[in-house]
Amino acid sequence: MEPYRVPFTFDRSRAPHFRLRNTGSEPVRGVTATLLGRGVMPAGPPRALQPGDQLELVVRGDDLARETTLVIRWLRPNGEEYLWRVAF
Repeated sequence: MEPYRVPFTFDRSRAPHFRLRNTGSEPVRGVTATLLGRGVMPAGPPRALQPGDQLELVVRGDDLARETTLVIRWLRPNGEEYLWRVAF
């Protein structure tokens, strides 16, 4: 398997509004965000993101950096599934 760079950037500058942007060169589908820990976030359906598209997430919690991890799941065009853990 060839190395594959995570195709996202995660903008934390406007917390509790966070932006996940597809900075890769290919579209991704089935993009979902799941929280582990004590933070809360409205649920959303799986999304497709073209290169340059972004997904806004509203995540709230008392101490996200210590108590919460965000997991991003997506599918590449060939159907391979990937997961990316994001710290606040």
